[in-house]
Amino acid sequence: MTALLPSPETIAALAKIGLLVGGLMTAAAYLVLLERWIAAWVQDRRGPNRVGIPLTKIRLFGLGQPLADGLKIILKEDFTPKHVDTVLYNAAPLVILAASLAIFAAIPFGSVLPPLGIPGLPDPVPFLVAPGLDVGVLWVFALSSIAVYGVLLGGWASNNKYGFLGGLRSSAQLVAYEIPLGLGLLGVVLAAGSLKLDAIMNAQAQSGVWYAFAQPLGFLVFMVASFAEAARLPFDLPEAEQELVGGYHTEYSGIKLLLFLVAEFLHMITAAFLIVIMFLGGWHLWGVTGSAQEVTWLGAGLRFAILSGKILAVIVFFMLVRWSWPRFRFDQLMNLAWKVMLPLGIANLVTVAAVEEFRPQFVAALGGEGAKWAAIAAPWAVFLVGWIAAGVFTPSGTDNTPIRTRGPLDIEHELLHDDDTRRELAGIP
Repeated sequence: MTALLPSPETIAALAKIGLLVGGLMTAAAYLVLLERWIAAWVQDRRGPNRVGIPLTKIRLFGLGQPLADGLKIILKEDFTPKHVDTVLYNAAPLVILAASLAIFAAIPFGSVLPPLGIPGLPDPVPFLVAPGLDVGVLWVFALSSIAVYGVLLGGWASNNKYGFLGGLRSSAQLVAYEIPLGLGLLGVVLAAGSLKLDAIMNAQAQSGVWYAFAQPLGFLVFMVASFAEAARLPFDLPEAEQELVGGYHTEYSGIKLLLFLVAEFLHMITAAFLIVIMFLGGWHLWGVTGSAQEVTWLGAGLRFAILSGKILAVIVFFMLVRWSWPRFRFDQLMNLAWKVMLPLGIANLVTVAAVEEFRPQFVAALGGEGAKWAAIAAPWAVFLVGWIAAGVFTPSGTDNTPIRTRGPLDIEHELLHDDDTRRELAGIP
């Protein structure tokens, strides 16, 4: 009979998956509330502050607003327009949500738990759904690319011009920014010597130098590309409510629209996780967490709290940028990807590769501490040179001058203001 029961590892994996999905769904709901508060603060108005416990007068600072919004959108009619491709129309939100959730299988939520002494479970227990995945970076990158198909399917299957334009913008934007995103990742992978996200955090903890300080150019490229991959302002061209009504999800409502919106917030959360884990030390904090793998319950909780605090700070930064910056023009968006981010990403990767290749020579010539500072100084020099070069050689990236091209109306206007044309129209020889 006991042979039919699941193993402790299976039970632990199912428990982790349940906590992960429930936590992410709750976090997405309350991050919407946080963003509405931040938007109200930026725009000098009041945000949600009334909805509280149902059937009571307890308001709780509006903390019941996500529950009210979720129930309202779930109870809306699940309407499917007649002109859509039904199969792809229904599959699109499922594809994008499934890919957004599956990414978190390889993302650690802290360090490790103390030994539990349970037969069949590894000791220490990692804060990770899939701890045996040795290619965590590739897993995250591959699934974030698959999420593009959900947007494309939604725009194409809607058979709507706004949805179609949103899908076209998405395909161009997300494919273009995946290249600098990957270049930013490769610099960290080279320095850490591993594709495992928990190993990358451990490398930063052991050296005491976060990769945001060791690779500032890679950090900048990765952060800008993360904004574009999350399709948030100033890079929200796939949606662009003022221009495309809603872009790829114009024809969606009810629970299908909710799946799209939740997936969008999960992309932002994923970007925040990756920025913190790969460039801001993850759970590491100088003088607080240490770098050992053996931790107490207090140490494990402290590392989880530090990682969560960093992620929340990055998410708040995402939200402040959204409500502070105007949207890029599409040509500016593509210029930034191909003419600025791509060359800077290549420069950072070449610099990091050269530093790691010649690190033994640096150690022999300068000693361990001198080599450490030389390995930091070289990327900083490239960062400053690249920043200046980007500003000098790509001014169109920040040029908001309207694009003027001569068209039929301009030619007609010129003819009407020509003296000979006016005489001919008036019948004057």
